[in-house]
Amino acid sequence: MSKYSTERVLNVHHWNDNLFSFKTTRDAGLRFENGQFVMIGLEIDGRPLTRAYSIASPNYEEHLEFFSIKVPNGPLTSRLQHLQEGDELLVSKKPTGTLVIHDLKPAKNLYLLSTGTGLAPFMSLIQDIEVYDRFEKVVLIHGVRHLSELAYADFIEKELPNNEFLGEEVRNKLIYYPTVTREPFRNQGRLTDLINSGKLFEDIGLPPLNPDNDKTMICGSPQMLKDTEALLDARGFIVSPRVGETGDYVIERAFVEK
Repeated sequence: MSKYSTERVLNVHHWNDNLFSFKTTRDAGLRFENGQFVMIGLEIDGRPLTRAYSIASPNYEEHLEFFSIKVPNGPLTSRLQHLQEGDELLVSKKPTGTLVIHDLKPAKNLYLLSTGTGLAPFMSLIQDIEVYDRFEKVVLIHGVRHLSELAYADFIEKELPNNEFLGEEVRNKLIYYPTVTREPFRNQGRLTDLINSGKLFEDIGLPPLNPDNDKTMICGSPQMLKDTEALLDARGFIVSPRVGETGDYVIERAFVEK
């Protein structure tokens, strides 16, 4: 078990019947870049059962936070959804992942494109002062099916702009654009459709995506990743080929579905 530290659950929050978040203690030796993920899980029959989870809390917090779906028959999430305060959890000691701002070329605007629990890594990034230092505007787009899936909306819209350290930067630079596909809402439609139609840019008051001015990060369902990657490629964006090499966009493929 030396690859993992044993952490204690501090808090569990259920957003709806399908989504929940939980906070855990953090090993003093764990260092990570905002946007990265770790393997987390439980010891089952003497062996670790783990899955990749993005860290939703920024790297200066003393705790770790994770955002998860509930899969009734999922080997791990069927168990994780019953976590309670005080329970123990395995967390890998080696974070990794492609959603790091150092692998993006310089630009004016940063687009964080997410669906579902793909929001998680971007929660840590929108709480990172370096992100605001590097970009003039940070556009967070979160696509979901139902209103109840807009997790963290109150935090993003109400708490973060009043943050003692980040509030001014957030108020001046962060644009939060939640969109819903299956219920009436002020923003409706799939993320890729909103980009292709130009409606997104009309709504936020910025010009259409252009690799000279814009850089993007993508995290979501496999289909969303495929569609968004094709959309960006068609516009001349070049993906970062690997960790440590810069590009116009980075994409996270370690999406949790089980």
